[in-house]
Amino acid sequence: MRQILFAGGIALAVAILLTPLLIKTFSRQGFGQEIRVEGPASHQSKRGTPTMGGVAIIAALWAGYWGSHLIGIGYDAEGPTASGLLVLGLATALGGVGFLDDFIKIRKQRNLGLNKTAKLIGQFVAAILFGILALQFRGASGSTPGSTHLSYARDVTTVSMGALVFILWCYFLISAFSNAVNLTDGLDGLAAGSMGLVLGSYVIITFWQYRYSCQALLSTQDRLATTNPDAARAIEFRGCYDVRDPLDLALICGAGAGACVGFLWWNAAPAKIFMGDTGSLALGGLLAGLSITTRTELLMVVIGALFVAEAASVVIQVAVFRSTRRRVFRMAPFHHHFELAGWAETTVIIRFWLLSAIAAAIGLFLFYSEYLSKVGN
Repeated sequence: MRQILFAGGIALAVAILLTPLLIKTFSRQGFGQEIRVEGPASHQSKRGTPTMGGVAIIAALWAGYWGSHLIGIGYDAEGPTASGLLVLGLATALGGVGFLDDFIKIRKQRNLGLNKTAKLIGQFVAAILFGILALQFRGASGSTPGSTHLSYARDVTTVSMGALVFILWCYFLISAFSNAVNLTDGLDGLAAGSMGLVLGSYVIITFWQYRYSCQALLSTQDRLATTNPDAARAIEFRGCYDVRDPLDLALICGAGAGACVGFLWWNAAPAKIFMGDTGSLALGGLLAGLSITTRTELLMVVIGALFVAEAASVVIQVAVFRSTRRRVFRMAPFHHHFELAGWAETTVIIRFWLLSAIAAAIGLFLFYSEYLSKVGN
């Protein structure tokens, strides 16, 4: 638990201290955000606000992760793991794609950076590499970071995809969540605040998986077998989780939550800096990677329901408009719908944060209910 607190605290401090330096540097270089002409008129005043603040989020994420491991050496904590490094690598790779997108926008002074094909290729390469590597690196229990079984709160053993379908499934999840967070990042602090809530809930989930890990319980049983056979036999395995590196993933969740909160200090309305695609694509990749390595792919749809709804609003808007030439929303993503309906920007942000908190709470309830159903059987 101490390591998780260290990870979150270090990431929080790095994000808070690094972001103002980026604001000064990017302002001096003229790295300002371009604003959509067709967007709400009130957003035009934000033109020129420094962007690419996602650099601070990624740096804080890595600093929190490695810092917690360095501090953990003093009390024999486990070192970095394959699962943790894979998830961090995925987030960083997608952050690199976003950085290129942001940089092109700035250089060409337009709201469009990488074209759709280039961005999709970048996401495709990162996702395919992640999917392939997630099926490697077997741990002591034989588990790999990823599983070819579909998962809800743990693997659904009756639904097996096979390696090829699993890799394609990884691409779908990674592309979907990275684009969903990118679409949500349209109001000051909306994406950062919502991500902090989602990652906070995943700290609880991953720590619970660590406490009730099948591998940890088996190790405890083996250790007690010779000294206290009765205690060894009494260890309960029902409801345990077959996740390869739950504690290391908890460190990433803690560091990610700390990084988002630290960045939010400067990104809250009125924003001094935007995370840009650098941050939104990285955070979306982080969510997708965590859902795969924690065996909670379907549960993530509930916990990250705000991001799912934002992406769905765009899909619905485009589909209905192309078929009927009518719009369901005044503007998509649908947080702009409420702005155009007369809601103040801060009102939309706070209410959407509340929706994100409710979704996270429901997800935690479902996760715990599933555990109780296993223990009760």
